[in-house]
Amino acid sequence: MSRIAARFAQLRAENRGALIPFLEAWDPDGETSLAILKGMPAAGADLIEIGCPFTDPMADGPTVQKAALRGLKAGATMLHTLAMVAEFRREDSTTPIVLMGYLNPVDSYGIERFTRDAAAAGVDGLIVVDLPSEEADLLLPHASACGLDVIRLVASTTDAYRLPLVLEGSSGFIYYVAITGITGTRSASEDDLLAAIPLVRSATHLPIAIGFGVRTPEQAAAVVRFADAAVVGSALIETLAASLDDAGRATETTVSSVLSQVAALAHGVRNARTV
Repeated sequence: MSRIAARFAQLRAENRGALIPFLEAWDPDGETSLAILKGMPAAGADLIEIGCPFTDPMADGPTVQKAALRGLKAGATMLHTLAMVAEFRREDSTTPIVLMGYLNPVDSYGIERFTRDAAAAGVDGLIVVDLPSEEADLLLPHASACGLDVIRLVASTTDAYRLPLVLEGSSGFIYYVAITGITGTRSASEDDLLAAIPLVRSATHLPIAIGFGVRTPEQAAAVVRFADAAVVGSALIETLAASLDDAGRATETTVSSVLSQVAALAHGVRNARTV
């Protein structure tokens, strides 16, 4: 059983949802980013999503775009991101790690080499935002051979006809994009999610995580009352950005402020099904 499957099985047994916080690799620098990553499980993260810095992140709003640029300015490469995961694995062998990024850096690295190196570093799953379902065979065979889950994005506009194609070859969990548009710009209504999630449930046995617009402990708690996980990204990055000095460098509050916010989100998620 993969780490992702094992974690969701554990959560089902405990009758609670998962918190999946997001951080951009090397934002604002390698040392600070690694410290945040290492601190997330103790703060309450059930799985962790790491963004791979890229110059043209088409699905991301200004907040995540700026985080990616800070990471790139600090010198981030795909090798650095994988090394960050490998360092995390020296102390944590159980928390699932998912890389989220775009096809260009993966293709430039070499898809077969990338999946092999990602698995060796301790990555559990991949989200490649701009990989069309019709071209998923570029990645799926290599990821499967390396034991990596390929997590597919389902949009709020995905209809019942297209859904089986989008989900074909998916594993780990399904990432439901709660809004039309880019990350961090608005939040989906609970009524919209309540109407949409049953359609996805009818097409897959995999857990469903909801992201793009989940910002507060209250929103995360609402999400896990009818889905399996809440993904929070832009809100955490905004907290990180607000802690930086005028030159964009980490301060003594950067790590603690982000981890405190993760803890507050985790508290909301872990108590969501008890009220």
